[in-house]
Amino acid sequence: MRYSSLKDFLSDAPSALAKGPVALIMVEDEVEVDSTVRHHLDLGFKKVVLFADPDVEVSPKVETKTIRVDLDMRGEHALTTAVNACIEAAPNVWMYYCYNAEYLFYPFCETRTIGEMLAFHTEERRDAMLTYVVDLYAGDLSKFPSAVSVDEAMLDKTGYYALARNDPANHNHPKERQLDFYGGLRWRYEEFIPAAKRRIDRIAIFRAQKGLRLNDDHTFNVAEYNTYACPWHHNLTAAICSFRTAKALKRNPGSTFAINTFEWRNSVPFDWHSRQLLDFGLIEPGQWF
Repeated sequence: MRYSSLKDFLSDAPSALAKGPVALIMVEDEVEVDSTVRHHLDLGFKKVVLFADPDVEVSPKVETKTIRVDLDMRGEHALTTAVNACIEAAPNVWMYYCYNAEYLFYPFCETRTIGEMLAFHTEERRDAMLTYVVDLYAGDLSKFPSAVSVDEAMLDKTGYYALARNDPANHNHPKERQLDFYGGLRWRYEEFIPAAKRRIDRIAIFRAQKGLRLNDDHTFNVAEYNTYACPWHHNLTAAICSFRTAKALKRNPGSTFAINTFEWRNSVPFDWHSRQLLDFGLIEPGQWF
């Protein structure tokens, strides 16, 4: 199914999004759109919705398995506009959002579906899940000048850290169970990244509810949604393995000529398996088994 505008899609959204979990994929360009869709279908998402410019080409075999919505993704608030519209249209449905060339991994996702994982997470009385954006990049930029290679992807095995998230409304005291996370290419090449864009935490998995709104900084207007765990014990966290930052750094004229390679002493090949992310401490199983 393809809709010519977000408005047209929203007229059918209550029925189209009635059964979750739903993956909302923001397509900024034609890089790895097909592999992104296939990855999330394999995880067990009931519906995959593509928001993309009308001129973006998607293979017919993949597009027939999705709902496609024509949307100008160059707009400053395109992401929040699309996600918040879906939240309003389908309350109580579990949703997940990402961009093309981004891939969700949660503990044991090779043998457990996204629906099974979220059923467990719901029993833990959680309505949202913290995800970390883990940067992927091609090792050989002379061979892959766009910095994107699924077959030869690399990631940083270390260099991630967290800082307290201070609350300006409470004398800048740290917010309860909220942290700002940093690392990856946004940390190593911070001179090219605006300060407001350097965080790698994203509340990308959540259960919609009336009045819920996603902010431009990937947080929600409900404080509990922005927490990394409940007050009693650790909860599941997930990772979004993403070529997006590498793509941008090589596409931007201000940074592309300053970067000959993204590799450094802590670069390792990405195994495309949740076990590697667990071993590096990039995702947390909590009580999930």
